[in-house]
Amino acid sequence: MKVTKVFTFDSAHNLTRYNGKCENLHGHTYKLEVTVEGSIDDEGMVIDFAHLKAIVDSEVVKKLDHAYLNEVLGFNTTCENIAIWMWRKLDPLLKDDRFHLFSIRLWETPTSFAEVTIQDFTK
Repeated sequence: MKVTKVFTFDSAHNLTRYNGKCENLHGHTYKLEVTVEGSIDDEGMVIDFAHLKAIVDSEVVKKLDHAYLNEVLGFNTTCENIAIWMWRKLDPLLKDDRFHLFSIRLWETPTSFAEVTIQDFTK
């Protein structure tokens, strides 16, 4: 079974290796969907949503909310690169013998997102 928790945060960035309007400083209200896959425990849960929220808040949201991403992350802050960074931060913390991180979907605008899944890291 898969369960998903949704988060939002506001950040500014600019694309350093891009020739277009996004090379200028601008901001987004990002929407982040974190999906965990696993088996249901005796309490009827794959993972407690409160536990999932605490991990994602401390490792990702609090670090990126109202931040200038270029300074915080130190790489070209495309949606794709940020999603990979998130995966690498969360994957070790969201795995045990019953569940694991399945996907991260990062919405940069209401119509554009990048998605990283477990298949991207098991090839």
